[in-house]
Amino acid sequence: MARTTVTETENALLKLTLAYDEEIHDEYKYSAYLPVYDEKTSFPPLQPFEFNDRGLVANKTKPNLLNTKENPELKVSKLTPVIGTEIRGLQLSQLNDLQKDELALLIAERGVVVFRDQDFKDIGIEKQKEFGRYFGPLHIHPVGAHVKNHLELHNIYLGPDNEYRNRNKSNRLTTVGYHSDVSYERQPPGITILTLLSVPETGGDTGWASQTAAYARLSQPIKTLLEGLRAEHSGFPQAEGAQRDGKFVRRAPVKTEHPIVRIHPATGQKALFVNPGFTKRIIGLRQEESDALLKLLFKHISLGQDFQVRVKWEEGTVALWDNRVTAHTAISDYNVHNPQEGLRHGFRITTLADRPTGVNGLESKWE
Repeated sequence: MARTTVTETENALLKLTLAYDEEIHDEYKYSAYLPVYDEKTSFPPLQPFEFNDRGLVANKTKPNLLNTKENPELKVSKLTPVIGTEIRGLQLSQLNDLQKDELALLIAERGVVVFRDQDFKDIGIEKQKEFGRYFGPLHIHPVGAHVKNHLELHNIYLGPDNEYRNRNKSNRLTTVGYHSDVSYERQPPGITILTLLSVPETGGDTGWASQTAAYARLSQPIKTLLEGLRAEHSGFPQAEGAQRDGKFVRRAPVKTEHPIVRIHPATGQKALFVNPGFTKRIIGLRQEESDALLKLLFKHISLGQDFQVRVKWEEGTVALWDNRVTAHTAISDYNVHNPQEGLRHGFRITTLADRPTGVNGLESKWE
């Protein structure tokens, strides 16, 4: 299945490994988006930057985005009382800047916003990246597959010719694994935009948990304790696992100590900022104390169905969420070898955001 090609560019040789079977996708409409690994290009550590949250300048009543009088086709509904909003009758590709600002605020407030019947996947890669950049600098994943010539488009692919995304789940009772995208970065992601190009007829949903609601449910003594603590988020296990599997690591891994409770700059809401994917230990606690407290929080996040939403993908669905106030998980409950259940393929555009700040000005730290 994997095939390596060497392409000469103006500056250097580009070494690409295909992460799919070309014969299976000979007539696939979105073949230009199939996963590859650039095994040549590497990047220096990410540098600090000034971040301006678009939600801060938005009109809080959102008269431009949610104007049903001017757009009678617009339908906006809450997917659950706590998290998730669904929008129909409005194209992301046609939004003006005022609408994008209000969308950033809505995503921060509702955690995840799901747009249906979108043309986003057909507007072209440059316009897709341009849309993402409005909300922040685009993140390049340090180890993941991507779209050819566009490392900013992180590939989401699970099919009969590539089951790598489920490699660590085969010996577990569940494929669910809540996380916040690359939370180990110094200035971790804000808004992520996920577009699926090929959707199973059934299955392959995505789940989100509200980290603001998860925080709010805790008792006051636990809140007070957590608000003064930082936790270590590490990219080392991910990088080491990729190297072990023969994958190229294009940027050296980092570890960052983030506040366990962070405050969103646009809403002022407090949210838990730990996740089972990347949070490894609580700074300043004994190992047993750290393990016990993280186990409590991870279980709380994963089992809190009354502050979670599960979204079924449809043709033309685009989901946007704020990693600062949510955790999410893919749900790989379909058989990739059954043609009736199909292929799950898409791409993720992830924008970097602010350096996390917690209660009383507690900030992220790193060496």
